[in-house]
Amino acid sequence: MAKFLLWLILLVLCWPLALLGLVLYPLVWLLLLPFRLLGIAVEGAFELLRSLILLPARLLRGPKAA
Repeated sequence: MAKFLLWLILLVLCWPLALLGLVLYPLVWLLLLPFRLLGIAVEGAFELLRSLILLPARLLRGPKAA
């Protein structure tokens, strides 16, 4: 909601810039999409490494008490 209100203020103050932002936003989102996917994959790989490193400690700790 705040972004929309800021966009409306920009539309009133400088409408060509607001319209340019409205047109370019989807294009920029599409350009950044591969980097987001890469970030998700790298985060998953780090989480896998973390689990593998912490596995011996989890095994030695034993089952959790109920």
